Amino acid sequence: MSLTLATLIPGLLLLALGLPLVLNHSGYAAALKAFPRSTTAAYVCFGAGAVWFLNAIWHLSPADFGDYHVLLFVGFAAVAVLSFKSVPDFLAVRGLCVLVLMGAMPLLDAAYMEAPQQRKLMVAAVYVAIALAIWLGAQPYRMRDFNGWLFARPGRARAVGSVLAGYGLLLCGVAFTY
Repeated sequence: MSLTLATLIPGLLLLALGLPLVLNHSGYAAALKAFPRSTTAAYVCFGAGAVWFLNAIWHLSPADFGDYHVLLFVGFAAVAVLSFKSVPDFLAVRGLCVLVLMGAMPLLDAAYMEAPQQRKLMVAAVYVAIALAIWLGAQPYRMRDFNGWLFARPGRARAVGSVLAGYGLLLCGVAFTY
C-alpha cells in the first residue's frame, strides 16, 4: 500500500464519521446510538473482524507459530463462533475494535521508515484509534456511555463532528503532498 493511500483511507473515514454529525443528520445519530447493541452490526463487524483475523492466523510464517497455525485457527474460530452465544452484548463494539486493530497494521507499515514528516499526522490518528480500540475492546459499554454524553447537548455532536471532519480533511489534503 502506498503512503498516499494509507493517508487517504483514514482521512476519508474520519470525514465519513464527522460530516453527518456536523450536518446533524438524525438517522446517523439514531444509528450511532443503536450501534453498540445492534445484532446486525455485531454480525457484520465481528464477523468481518473474525474472518480477517483468522486469515492472518492461517498465513502465519513458521517464525510466528506457523507450525501450529491449524490448531490456532480452529481455537480462534471456536472462540469467534462461541462469542455470539456467550457474550452477545456489545459484540458490535468488539468487532469494530478488531477491525481497527487489524486495519492499523497495513497503514502503519506504509508509513514505516518513510521520509515525509507529514506522515506523522496519519500515524498519530492511527495510534489514537489503536488506543481507543484497546480501551473499548476491554470496556465496550463505554461506547454507549460516550454516545449518551455526545447527544446529551446538541452542540457536542457538531463540535466532535467538526474535529473529526476537519482532521479527516487535513489528512486528505496531506495525502496528496507526498
